[in-house]
Amino acid sequence: MLTRKTALRSKTQLKATTPKTSKIRQSAKGEHCLVRVPGVCNGNPATTVLAHLNGAGIGCKHSDHKAAYACSACHSWLDGGYVQSGYGRTTRDLWHLESVIRTQDRLINKGLIQVTGGA
Repeated sequence: MLTRKTALRSKTQLKATTPKTSKIRQSAKGEHCLVRVPGVCNGNPATTVLAHLNGAGIGCKHSDHKAAYACSACHSWLDGGYVQSGYGRTTRDLWHLESVIRTQDRLINKGLIQVTGGA
Protein backbone atom coordinates (compact mmCIF):
# COMPACT_ATOMS: atom_id res chain seq x y z
CA MET A 1 0.00 0.00 0.00
CA LEU A 2 1.28 3.46 -0.91
CA THR A 3 1.03 6.29 1.58
CA ARG A 4 1.71 10.00 1.23
CA LYS A 5 4.03 11.94 3.48
CA THR A 6 1.85 15.04 3.12
CA ALA A 7 -1.89 15.32 2.73
CA LEU A 8 -3.38 16.42 -0.57
CA ARG A 9 -4.65 19.98 -0.58
CA SER A 10 -8.19 20.66 -1.69
CA LYS A 11 -8.96 23.28 -4.31
CA THR A 12 -10.24 25.60 -1.60
CA GLN A 13 -6.85 25.41 0.14
CA LEU A 14 -4.92 26.45 -2.96
CA LYS A 15 -3.54 29.95 -2.86
CA ALA A 16 -5.40 32.31 -5.17
CA THR A 17 -3.17 34.08 -7.66
CA THR A 18 -3.83 37.37 -9.33
CA PRO A 19 -3.04 37.70 -13.02
CA LYS A 20 0.29 39.31 -13.74
CA THR A 21 0.21 42.67 -15.39
CA SER A 22 2.94 44.22 -17.46
CA LYS A 23 3.47 47.31 -19.57
CA ILE A 24 3.01 45.17 -22.68
CA ARG A 25 -0.33 43.79 -21.44
CA GLN A 26 -1.47 47.27 -20.45
CA SER A 27 -0.46 48.60 -23.87
CA ALA A 28 -3.23 46.55 -25.51
CA LYS A 29 -5.92 48.77 -23.99
CA GLY A 30 -7.49 50.93 -26.70
CA GLU A 31 -5.43 49.40 -29.52
CA HIS A 32 -6.93 48.13 -32.76
CA CYS A 33 -7.19 44.37 -33.17
CA LEU A 34 -4.26 42.99 -35.14
CA VAL A 35 -5.67 39.47 -35.53
CA ARG A 36 -8.53 40.68 -37.76
CA VAL A 37 -10.29 37.38 -38.51
CA PRO A 38 -12.68 37.98 -41.44
CA GLY A 39 -16.31 37.78 -40.33
CA VAL A 40 -15.30 37.51 -36.65
CA CYS A 41 -13.42 40.68 -35.65
CA ASN A 42 -15.63 43.19 -33.85
CA GLY A 43 -13.21 46.07 -34.56
CA ASN A 44 -13.80 47.54 -31.09
CA PRO A 45 -10.56 48.86 -29.52
CA ALA A 46 -12.31 48.98 -26.12
CA THR A 47 -12.27 45.15 -26.05
CA THR A 48 -8.63 44.64 -27.12
CA VAL A 49 -6.43 42.45 -24.93
CA LEU A 50 -3.15 40.58 -25.34
CA ALA A 51 -3.72 37.08 -26.80
CA HIS A 52 -0.75 34.81 -26.04
CA LEU A 53 0.40 32.04 -28.35
CA ASN A 54 -0.52 28.50 -27.35
CA GLY A 55 2.08 25.86 -26.57
CA ALA A 56 3.90 27.14 -23.49
CA GLY A 57 2.73 24.15 -21.45
CA ILE A 58 -0.22 23.19 -19.31
CA GLY A 59 -1.26 26.10 -17.15
CA CYS A 60 1.44 28.34 -18.61
CA LYS A 61 1.46 31.23 -21.04
CA HIS A 62 4.15 32.35 -23.42
CA SER A 63 6.00 35.57 -22.62
CA ASP A 64 4.17 38.80 -23.42
CA HIS A 65 6.34 39.42 -26.49
CA LYS A 66 4.82 36.25 -27.99
CA ALA A 67 1.28 37.61 -28.06
CA ALA A 68 -0.97 39.73 -30.25
CA TYR A 69 -3.43 42.57 -29.77
CA ALA A 70 -6.82 40.91 -30.21
CA CYS A 71 -10.39 42.16 -29.81
CA SER A 72 -12.65 40.05 -27.60
CA ALA A 73 -14.21 38.28 -30.59
CA CYS A 74 -10.88 37.36 -32.21
CA HIS A 75 -9.49 36.28 -28.82
CA SER A 76 -12.44 33.91 -28.36
CA TRP A 77 -11.91 32.63 -31.89
CA LEU A 78 -8.24 31.94 -31.14
CA ASP A 79 -9.21 30.11 -27.95
CA GLY A 80 -11.38 27.58 -29.77
CA GLY A 81 -13.95 29.41 -31.82
CA TYR A 82 -12.05 28.58 -35.00
CA VAL A 83 -13.49 25.04 -34.87
CA GLN A 84 -17.09 26.25 -35.23
CA SER A 85 -16.11 28.69 -37.99
CA GLY A 86 -14.84 25.91 -40.25
CA TYR A 87 -11.16 26.87 -40.05
CA GLY A 88 -8.49 24.40 -38.99
CA ARG A 89 -5.85 24.70 -36.31
CA THR A 90 -3.13 25.38 -38.90
CA THR A 91 -5.00 28.41 -40.24
CA ARG A 92 -5.63 29.64 -36.70
CA ASP A 93 -1.94 29.27 -35.80
CA LEU A 94 -0.80 31.06 -38.97
CA TRP A 95 -3.15 34.02 -38.44
CA HIS A 96 -2.11 34.24 -34.80
CA LEU A 97 1.60 34.20 -35.69
CA GLU A 98 1.09 36.89 -38.33
CA SER A 99 -0.70 39.05 -35.78
CA VAL A 100 2.10 38.48 -33.23
CA ILE A 101 4.58 39.89 -35.77
CA ARG A 102 2.35 42.93 -36.37
CA THR A 103 2.06 43.41 -32.60
CA GLN A 104 5.83 43.09 -32.11
CA ASP A 105 6.35 45.86 -34.69
CA ARG A 106 3.89 48.05 -32.75
CA LEU A 107 5.64 47.25 -29.44
CA ILE A 108 9.04 48.15 -30.93
CA ASN A 109 7.62 51.49 -32.12
CA LYS A 110 6.23 52.13 -28.63
CA GLY A 111 9.62 51.34 -27.07
CA LEU A 112 8.25 48.36 -25.11
CA ILE A 113 10.49 45.90 -26.97
CA GLN A 114 14.06 46.80 -27.88
CA VAL A 115 16.02 45.07 -30.61
CA THR A 116 19.78 45.10 -30.09
CA GLY A 117 22.80 43.55 -31.75
CA GLY A 118 21.19 43.04 -35.16
CA ALA A 119 23.08 43.08 -38.43
